[in-house]
Amino acid sequence: MKTIAKLGLTFAVIIALLFSCKKADNSSYGESADMKASADSTAVSSSAAVEQKDSKQKFIRTADIKFKVKNVVKSTYAIENATQKFGGFVTYTNLQSNIHDQIKTKISQDSTLETTKYTVENNITIRVPNTQLDTVIKTIAKQIDFLDFRVIKADDVSLKMLANQLSQKRNAGTEKRVEKAIDSKGKKINDIMEAENTLANQKEANDNRTIDNLSLQDQINFSTITLQLYQNETVRQETMASEKNSNAYKPNLGIQIIDSLKNGWYILETLFVFIINLWPFILIGLGGFFLYKRYYRK
Repeated sequence: MKTIAKLGLTFAVIIALLFSCKKADNSSYGESADMKASADSTAVSSSAAVEQKDSKQKFIRTADIKFKVKNVVKSTYAIENATQKFGGFVTYTNLQSNIHDQIKTKISQDSTLETTKYTVENNITIRVPNTQLDTVIKTIAKQIDFLDFRVIKADDVSLKMLANQLSQKRNAGTEKRVEKAIDSKGKKINDIMEAENTLANQKEANDNRTIDNLSLQDQINFSTITLQLYQNETVRQETMASEKNSNAYKPNLGIQIIDSLKNGWYILETLFVFIINLWPFILIGLGGFFLYKRYYRK
């Protein structure tokens, strides 16, 4: 009895160990799946796309992403809707099909099977608020089937904007001095014209700095995302009517004979009318012939 009890206890311990190992494997598999899902969800997103709050630096952020999708058309609509949802806008989109091969196979006397192999791709450029860049990229990541590459840039333009502002201040001071000099020159035309040209150049340089700063600020406020979408090659087959040979439209022999007789008669009529139009020359020729016969012999 003791032996039987020991065997039963040993069997129970083995079953418990097997059950615990299986549970640990399932737990490990679940963790791996969660890690994979997390990696897929952040395939194109990272802290590089997040704007730091209370930062004195000014960054121009851009993203360039190329990836494969299940359906380019559906993904394009989804991306455009997401862009509008987060306050952005589409500046460029070029959706097209590239045909790689086209084969026509005659399957009956009047039918042809056309097989077309093509790929669909789209190049999209969108602009989104800088604060929404990371959110938009995460939304786009849901459409990715395979990621080719992802490039995110953040260019610091703080010093460039500061240089423009300082240049504007210097130009403003120069403008005031030149204007004062123009007013004090009296009626010396040459000096006035030279000073006016200098003033115009200073104002133009000042305007250029202003426009440059406005452009930089616009790029800071709205980040630019360039997307390249493509899908697997698609095969499309279509049955279409065959083009008939020109011989199939020729009339039968009887109709051709009748048409030939008609054409010959029309030619004869034309020739007869042409001869009638030459009657003065014919009359002159006959008269000359008779005169020749009559007087030349005498």
